[in-house]
Amino acid sequence: MTLLEPTASRTDGATARPVGSGPESARQHDSAPHPGAEGKDASPKDASPEDSSTKDSPGRSHHDKERSSRSEKVNRLRAGVLGANDGIVSVAGLAVGVAGATTDTRWLLIAGLASLIAGALSMAMGEYVSVSTQRDTDRALIERTRRDLAADPTGEHTHLVESLAETGIPDDVVEDVADSLERHDALRAHTRFRHNVEDDEVVSPLGAAIASLISFSIGGTIPLLAILLSPPVLRLPMTMLAVVVALALLGWASAKLGQSQARRATVRTIIGGLLAILVTYGIGAALGVAVG
Repeated sequence: MTLLEPTASRTDGATARPVGSGPESARQHDSAPHPGAEGKDASPKDASPEDSSTKDSPGRSHHDKERSSRSEKVNRLRAGVLGANDGIVSVAGLAVGVAGATTDTRWLLIAGLASLIAGALSMAMGEYVSVSTQRDTDRALIERTRRDLAADPTGEHTHLVESLAETGIPDDVVEDVADSLERHDALRAHTRFRHNVEDDEVVSPLGAAIASLISFSIGGTIPLLAILLSPPVLRLPMTMLAVVVALALLGWASAKLGQSQARRATVRTIIGGLLAILVTYGIGAALGVAVG
């Protein structure tokens, strides 16, 4: 007679299923990587994302959408913070540097706008290329893992067990954990625990590029307006004040996003930005004196 193994006896929390004729046979049947009919059911190839029962699972689909959405938001916020910081510092540095050499508002406007436009486009393209490269790398790794699972499921299962054991899972349960993960989603188990890549977290390069473009433009507009709208005698202090306020807000926002200490991040951002601006102003002033 075929017996059913109770749910409580499995360390991975799987449901009851047919096993052999005794407790010892049931234990051996569970610990084997892919034996018999059960091994076929637990095969990484059969448990891949293309499996209809996994693909059509409402709970998994909802979870995947939420995780992908969070990854996309984090990616855009990261690109936005970097873009705003570069916009503030680079445009302010160039504008202040030119102001150190001349007081002609026309030249300040030309230099500021050129820096703003070129910097925004450069940041957007750089972010697009960077994220595209990372996305292509992740997708290639996922596809290679898919092929490896189809070609050698037993060998890949062994690699997964080794990777899980390195995370500190006890040896007496690591086989059961690997079996459970592969039954749920073999491809995700291998990409996540062996390669630290989530197949549903491959982000969009276009979203990151747009975020960089917009944030750089906003960040660069702040010092540009400050230096253009201020009288010549107040251009440097007013621009510095605008930059300090903008960098302080940016540092605070980045600290909150990264869940780190706001004071340290704010001070670091302000000091770095002011140093860059003062250096360019000194160079501009020196060149202005030399030319004059």
